[in-house]
Amino acid sequence: MKRFIFFLLLGIGFSATAQDLTGIWRGNFKGENARYLEALGQESRYKIELQVDQNAKAFSGVTYSYLTTVFYGKATCRGTVNPTNGKVFIEELKIVEVRMSGGSNACVMTYFLQYSKVGNEEFLEGSYTSMNTTDSSNCGRGRVFLRKVQTSDFYKEPFLLKKEAEKKPPVAKAEPEKPVEKPNTATAKTSTTKSTTKTTSTTKTTTTTKSSNSTTKTVIKKNPEPVVKPAPPMTVLPEQPRLDTIKKVEIKPRPLPPMPKVIASRENEVVQTITTSARKLIINIYDNGAIDNDTISVYHNRKLVLSKKRLTDKPLTIEIDLSEEDDTHELVMVAENLGEIPPNTSLMVVNAGKKYYEVRITSTEQKNAVVVFKYDKTKP
Repeated sequence: MKRFIFFLLLGIGFSATAQDLTGIWRGNFKGENARYLEALGQESRYKIELQVDQNAKAFSGVTYSYLTTVFYGKATCRGTVNPTNGKVFIEELKIVEVRMSGGSNACVMTYFLQYSKVGNEEFLEGSYTSMNTTDSSNCGRGRVFLRKVQTSDFYKEPFLLKKEAEKKPPVAKAEPEKPVEKPNTATAKTSTTKSTTKTTSTTKTTTTTKSSNSTTKTVIKKNPEPVVKPAPPMTVLPEQPRLDTIKKVEIKPRPLPPMPKVIASRENEVVQTITTSARKLIINIYDNGAIDNDTISVYHNRKLVLSKKRLTDKPLTIEIDLSEEDDTHELVMVAENLGEIPPNTSLMVVNAGKKYYEVRITSTEQKNAVVVFKYDKTKP
């Protein structure tokens, strides 16, 4: 019978400058009976989301366990962390919301996790045990993997919204407008009187009276005519080349090396195409689930960049530069073996500027997995 499990987890950094892990974490967990469920055609991997509020060595929050956001379970949780070694203990307390399909059981979980950070990415990984809330029977155990993200598949809890509001800078208040000073009426009248008097005096100065045969003549001085400056000479532009004489610059496509035999001889399936405006991509590849000695080789545009590397919880890192002239890139994951638990599975985490992408990859000795990256400067 398919079990519907509630997941909980949280991690905390372990160093003198421990990270504040308050926020949203999302990933998946897989039970020890996963191979049996897969043989029956049932889903063996559940999604999980944790929203947490950390306070020193203790924390609280909520967890979501789900296959889709239609059927899910939500529970409250609490836990503690050892800042010396980064070990995290977590327990779910109470189921507060549940939407289950028929035949499912609600289970609460206890986690034993380890915090790690690689570059700007933060991870929580470890094991869990679980108990049925109906009869306290065992719901099983398994492995869990979680990564810190920015968005929720559901909605942000009030304690996270409050934290975000506290981090925003205060809005500066507008300064009150200064009152406009009214002119002094008495002063204005005095100024007008003085101005009138000065005008009259000037008129009298510029007026000359001559006496000739008892006739009075008034002579008024004329203002000089303005001097008109000549216009500057026109600037003569150099002769422009004709359109048919301009050389056209052709962008030649990037030459590709010969097709490797391991790519040409196997089926190549495109599992995902990622279009981005980021100029640089940082790609980390991990073992997806239990570490069972999966080994891969990776080709970037037919060029071997990773040769027979074993997948673990530590990333294999590849960097790719994108541009308008070189806007399409292909990564081909080649399975060198199938590990102890076939098929060969891996998790690719792509850092593209401010966005992250997760790609789950499955490859076999007959089929390679291909991920395509495209550059588009108009992509938000």
